[in-house]
Amino acid sequence: MKKVRCAIYTRKSSEDGLEQEFNSLHAQREACAAYIASQKHEGWVSLPEEYNDGGLSGGSLERPALQRLLDRVRDGQVDHIVVYKIDRLTRSLADFAKIVDILDAAEASFVSVTQSFNTATSMGRLTLNMLLSFAQFEREVTAERIRDKIAASKRKGLWMGGHVPMGYDADGRTLKINETEAQTIRTLYDLYDDLRTVPAVREAAERRNLRSRRRISSGGRVTGGGIFDRGHIHHILTNPIYAGRIRHHEKIYAGAHPAIIEPDRWDKVQEQLKSGAARHRKTRQARSKSLLCGKLHDETGDRLTPSHSKTKTGVRLRYYISHRLIAQSGTPHPDAWRLPAEDLERKIAERIRATLADPAFATRLVAAISADAIGRHAASIAALVEDGDATSLLRLVERIDIAPGQLQLRLDPIKLAAMLDLTLDDLDVSCLACAFPFQLRKRGVETKIILAGATGETDDTLIRNMAKALVWFERVKAGDTFSDISATDGISKRRIQQLVGLAFLAPDIVQDVLDGKQPLSFTSEWWLRHDLPSDWNAQRQLLATL
Repeated sequence: MKKVRCAIYTRKSSEDGLEQEFNSLHAQREACAAYIASQKHEGWVSLPEEYNDGGLSGGSLERPALQRLLDRVRDGQVDHIVVYKIDRLTRSLADFAKIVDILDAAEASFVSVTQSFNTATSMGRLTLNMLLSFAQFEREVTAERIRDKIAASKRKGLWMGGHVPMGYDADGRTLKINETEAQTIRTLYDLYDDLRTVPAVREAAERRNLRSRRRISSGGRVTGGGIFDRGHIHHILTNPIYAGRIRHHEKIYAGAHPAIIEPDRWDKVQEQLKSGAARHRKTRQARSKSLLCGKLHDETGDRLTPSHSKTKTGVRLRYYISHRLIAQSGTPHPDAWRLPAEDLERKIAERIRATLADPAFATRLVAAISADAIGRHAASIAALVEDGDATSLLRLVERIDIAPGQLQLRLDPIKLAAMLDLTLDDLDVSCLACAFPFQLRKRGVETKIILAGATGETDDTLIRNMAKALVWFERVKAGDTFSDISATDGISKRRIQQLVGLAFLAPDIVQDVLDGKQPLSFTSEWWLRHDLPSDWNAQRQLLATL
């Protein structure tokens, strides 16, 4: 008799009750195991590995245990996926279709213990599609009703729950003023009227020892009670709740609660904040002039021209892109370049500084001068290296040619002679051209250049996520749930669950990341798409293949 390998999958949408000795996941697994045992005469056997996703919604396939299980199916290690109910596997009809395609390709099937059908038959698939269609319809209708109810209530000015803002206490479906905290709110507005900038308000609030609201979660965790940071102060200054209003998405309605700040005064503060932000943007844009404009060329001879984009939050990102991407917009150019401007300018400035700082280069550059003057001019070059900022160093660039794997840099002899108070005849211009090999690190449409010989190219995003993972792991050990962490840190629970595994990296891998020596493809995005083993040797072996 052929053995039918069965993998049990369990899921629970919330974390409530998962800390119990016997929870919903255990109950689901027992029911599935009993069903598999009842099919022993058909050759069914239960695989020992557990696939449990606790605290994760069925509206997405981005679940660690499910992805691990589907990988086993693709590898031909699983014949049946056994679940308690079909909605444990997925609540999305589109996602279910993807799972069925994976099962069909591996000649595997899906079985529901409490619903008498499986995907091995056409009737079973029809029934499943009908049930999933109704489940998805019910979920969407329920979500629409909740959204409509919240919108209608906020149009009436009602408070619909959530964190009660500082300065107020909850009073049923409205708010009442907490006079002690309200005085702090009024003080912050007074400070802004006097100082007109949020950083100045933060410093003044710290000097006055003003403190944020101290909150205690249902689990006993204490947050707040510290000094105000810039983000918190900006949120208070822009929150219409203090003007007696309620915000719903982009719309603001008159609230049923009393105002702490007069509405006319609040409106004036918003205008002041907007005008200050506009001045800041102009100043920042003036500082962010593309210093390599007209000096960059790719391997085809095409010029790299400055460009920019904006994030959803309005942050302006500068790039140097191959001119053909603009001149022939809509035409695919797989060989075109798109380089982050600030990153490239910083690295070019570092290479110029390192080149000029080399004593051998300085000596060769001024070798045409008499021997007794070489030391004096070498000292001038050293001073230029030490005192010159990135802007002054980048002005020395005459031309940069970028080709796959190599960057050719040529310094401008006229500008260099002028900065050193020399003539062109005093310089050996043959040493002003140099080449640097590099590697590429791609992120979406953006490409970063990693120059050989430069200081360690650290991945700041990966380092930040590693630090967060360590903090989250310590909080979990202290008794916090992922829901607690999500509420206090403002990060989705799923993202926390995806990244917390970074706390278990081998120490030498952590050090490599801090030094910028990790494989170029080992990024936060790679981590979210892969399941790194917990064994340190296995981690090293896997990263060695990247």
